[in-house]
Amino acid sequence: MTTVTHPPGTGQVELVIGGMTCASCANRIEKKLNKLDGVTATVNYATEKARVDFTGDVSPEALIATVEQAGYTAALPAPKQPETEQAPIAEADPTASLRTRLIVSAVLTVPVIAMAMIPALQFTNWQWLSLTLAAPVVVWGALPFHRAALTNLRHGTATMDTLVSMGTLAAFGWSLYALFWGTAGTPGMTHPFEFTIARMDGTGSIYLEAAAGVTTFILAGRYFEARSKRRAGAALKALLELGAKDVAVLRGGVETRIPVEELAVGDEFIVRPGEKIATDGVITEGTSAVDASMLTGESVPVEVGVDDDVTGATVNVGGRLVVRATRIGADTQLAQMARLVEDAQTGKAQAQRLADRISGIFVPIVIALAVATLGFWLGTGGSVAAAFTAAVAVLIIACPCALGLATPTALMVGTGRGAQLGILIKGPEVLESTRLVDTIVLDKTGTVTTGKMTLLDVIPAEGELGSTVLELAGALEDSSEHPIAQAIAKGARDEFGTLSQVEGFANVEGLGVQGVVDGHAVIVGRARLLADWSQALDEKLETALAQAESAGRTAVAVGWDGKARGVLVVADAVKPSSARAIAQFRELGLTPILLTGDNARAARAIGDEVGIAEVIAEVLPQDKVDTVKRLQAEGKVVAMVGDGVNDAAALAQADLGLSMGTGADVAIEASDLTLVRGDLRAAADAIRLSRRTLATIKGNLFWAFAYNVAAIPLAMAGLLNPMLAGAAMAFSSVFVVSNSLRLRRFKSTAQ
Repeated sequence: MTTVTHPPGTGQVELVIGGMTCASCANRIEKKLNKLDGVTATVNYATEKARVDFTGDVSPEALIATVEQAGYTAALPAPKQPETEQAPIAEADPTASLRTRLIVSAVLTVPVIAMAMIPALQFTNWQWLSLTLAAPVVVWGALPFHRAALTNLRHGTATMDTLVSMGTLAAFGWSLYALFWGTAGTPGMTHPFEFTIARMDGTGSIYLEAAAGVTTFILAGRYFEARSKRRAGAALKALLELGAKDVAVLRGGVETRIPVEELAVGDEFIVRPGEKIATDGVITEGTSAVDASMLTGESVPVEVGVDDDVTGATVNVGGRLVVRATRIGADTQLAQMARLVEDAQTGKAQAQRLADRISGIFVPIVIALAVATLGFWLGTGGSVAAAFTAAVAVLIIACPCALGLATPTALMVGTGRGAQLGILIKGPEVLESTRLVDTIVLDKTGTVTTGKMTLLDVIPAEGELGSTVLELAGALEDSSEHPIAQAIAKGARDEFGTLSQVEGFANVEGLGVQGVVDGHAVIVGRARLLADWSQALDEKLETALAQAESAGRTAVAVGWDGKARGVLVVADAVKPSSARAIAQFRELGLTPILLTGDNARAARAIGDEVGIAEVIAEVLPQDKVDTVKRLQAEGKVVAMVGDGVNDAAALAQADLGLSMGTGADVAIEASDLTLVRGDLRAAADAIRLSRRTLATIKGNLFWAFAYNVAAIPLAMAGLLNPMLAGAAMAFSSVFVVSNSLRLRRFKSTAQ
């Protein structure tokens, strides 16, 4: 556990929780912990962690004991192991045991169902083979459900686990009774393939296929859910891996390459062009441009020099720098952002699974009906065997096997169709929030815009040709590494193909470049650089320069042979699809808001171009989180679309996080939906597809219960034929799967 400094009497601890099967488990643990004096706890079902803030004399052991009393396991996180030169040990797959349980159960269940449903396979004593195969499935395969049901029972609650455990044990228990004490164990016993509704001796019927089939189907659903949940903690790992791995440190005037973990405050280190800055620090030597867009959202690289602060993980795109480290490890801005992401994920309200909500109401009703059935038959003079037959039949038919398929089948088809359209949906919890989203917050750089500097305009002076201005400026700028220079060079190369050679190229620090192109002495840079060479801009160029800067764009002056000849306008260009995407958001009932770390003028210009009225600019990563929280406090359900590291915490905080797949890994991991194409219209498609998938899941859940509920009156009347029970199970499953397959017809508006 990481040691954190706190005021006396306060502290914070993180616990790894085990044994949770649904969001209601997380809520139960949270309530137990919060009952302790001075304790404030949040439990995250997705990451299986609890964050506990406490005041007073509260020990981690007491917190662990409280969780264990609630029926779950808790432990302090294992200390981080130092990296070695040896190959890393492969991380254990937490879904492996569930996958093994599913595979074994499926292999055993298939012949059980086949024998029960196909009379031709019912050889002499087939029922005993069926018992042999079904017993491990119901006892070992369904063990997680039985454990969870026992925990629920101790706390007086009911979830889907209660329903599954109760139904499978009732079916298995009655089958045992019928085999050993009834007539079902008689050699030659068969289940005829008929759907007759007639009162019969329940001791001659077995329901092993229902018990095994329900267990296997619901294990399949749990496995698919667990596999998607496994990625929940990857955002923090991706964020922390963004930093530099080693650094060239200066000690005693000698340059030595060391792991970044060995860097100390006060050390001076070298950052060459193209390298990441190892940690937060102050420049002591050199000038350059630093690309901080992934941390700040500012699309234009920042010019830096001696005594300027720089941030770890940003990229040096210009000259050589010597930096003195001021903050290392957990104190750096990158580490603080990692904590922001973790805080947002931990505090994020987890939507309870719909099946659990329904089960919480359905289970007590089913138990009440079973007891009422037993009482009715005993009270009306029926035999004890007939009364128990009817009561147990109610429990058996109430356990819907389609419940285990309702969510995963719709999710698999929906996510499969989404993947074809460039939309990746993380899991079922994601879909709940899409229905209620009413506000969509959009990052600017890389989301609404391309995230790359692009040449937008060439304004020649009176009597000059724009083509000549671009050709000479592009050739000169091609020798510079600066992103603005590269944008101009790319524009020229796209126009002319090949560029002229440059002689005498020189970089004027912080102002521009100069050199000789085709016999002309060319200068490209700030207007001040041209003024130093007595090349004043005429009125047309002055106006063009002012207009570009007022719109938040970057204007570069061009001159040669003693005269200013033109102005080049460079900016982060808006994606062609962005304006249409904003219109689609409005059609979905969403209010768009532009949120960016870029300067206010540039942000306002972009907002006007794409049709966004509300623009919030010049914000830091923490400010983005605070903005999302403020909107949520106002009662809004917020979706956030972003692509940078600076967006990760806000993506995790939002009710629905959508990341551009062209962006940073940490933004992708912190989000709920990933848009592979980088086309903002995919965000509108993602919300429509998610809403459609959620509606399908709800429809599946309704019919999963409805088919079985319809047969409950037959069970209460003692008329439940085993074939009817099997048919109800089969028909509900077929309906759920076919209903889910309709999602394959979903079409994108971008196509």
